[in-house]
Amino acid sequence: MRISSDSNIFWHHGFFKLNLTMVTTWALILVMVAGSRMVTSKLTTGVKIPRWQNLLEIIVVSIRQQLSDTGLKKPAKYLPFIGTLFLFIAFSNLCTILPGYTAPTGSLSTTAALAIAVFVAVPIYGISERGLIGYLKEFLHPNILMLPLNIISELSRTLALAVRLFGNIMSGAMIVAILLMIAPLFFPDLIIALGLLTGMVQAYIFGILATVYIAAATQADGE
Repeated sequence: MRISSDSNIFWHHGFFKLNLTMVTTWALILVMVAGSRMVTSKLTTGVKIPRWQNLLEIIVVSIRQQLSDTGLKKPAKYLPFIGTLFLFIAFSNLCTILPGYTAPTGSLSTTAALAIAVFVAVPIYGISERGLIGYLKEFLHPNILMLPLNIISELSRTLALAVRLFGNIMSGAMIVAILLMIAPLFFPDLIIALGLLTGMVQAYIFGILATVYIAAATQADGE
């Protein structure tokens, strides 16, 4: 079993390497885009709603309610971004039940890209809600001496997002690989099931942390 798909390189030119992580990531994105296109093209507002639409509405409503409970005043505004992050990570981790599949979230390059997306989104949302001056003033809180520490905190939490997700997914893959060598008939199925649960929990934690960061950036002092 591969712990990370970064080492499986299909094409290399200069500093650019097309590896299995990139191929798997884009394959997941295409499947999700095609799936979302298919399910949203047949939505109905009638009395009888298909089961798949009920499931879709439950997922959307649950994410939106979680955003509201976390402190975002306009959850619909942030639902596309945070919802997409959660669904991508969850779908990526759930696909580990497929033979020969290695989750791209087990690669630091993928988790770093997701963390950078959050890092970029936080000031964008913060400036859109509070204005440039209002957002930048937060780095001076409670006084100007805290400016370096606040900047370091902004950078370190991005690193923590990437490393946390990468570490948990990679460690799960390592445990399965070890147990496959020790007891291939019994333990791996249990560990895989626990790995799926861990993957869903990590998707939830990543989404919640992104929500908390955005909420902190968009709220005025004292809120």
